[in-house]
Amino acid sequence: MNIKQPFHIVLIEPEIPPNTGNIGRLCAATGAHLHLVGKLGFSLDDKHLKRAGLDYWPEVKLQRWESLEQLQDEFPDGRFWYLSKKAEHNYTQVEYRRGDFLVFGKETLGLPEELLDKVGQQALRIPIFSPAVRSLNLANSAAIVLFEALRQTDQLEE
Repeated sequence: MNIKQPFHIVLIEPEIPPNTGNIGRLCAATGAHLHLVGKLGFSLDDKHLKRAGLDYWPEVKLQRWESLEQLQDEFPDGRFWYLSKKAEHNYTQVEYRRGDFLVFGKETLGLPEELLDKVGQQALRIPIFSPAVRSLNLANSAAIVLFEALRQTDQLEE
């Protein structure tokens, strides 16, 4: 797969090492870049993180950022989509472009309300059909949205 403008997965303060490890593996498999923002709930040397990512970590294009603002300042022309169960618009209702940033919040709290209020229609949700389920797993959510973006930009053909 030749990715000229890769997608970016942004995790804000992830807390669970295996989720980040699985997302790292997802990024290695698809050519997406992984951005970890703010305080992590684990060390990058964590054995569970390494185990979930297997031996693919050398293939992951990983960057650390102190804040989301720092990341956005580095990519002033970047298009950012913010995933939250509180958003009105479905993740399939937008047209993704190569190089877009897909932003996910921490497992226990998601993205801050203030941020969601600020970004408006750039906030997207993955529908959940059962009222008994509060949220989807972070790694699953990243995969769902990334593969929709890849599909829309004709990057699923080898």
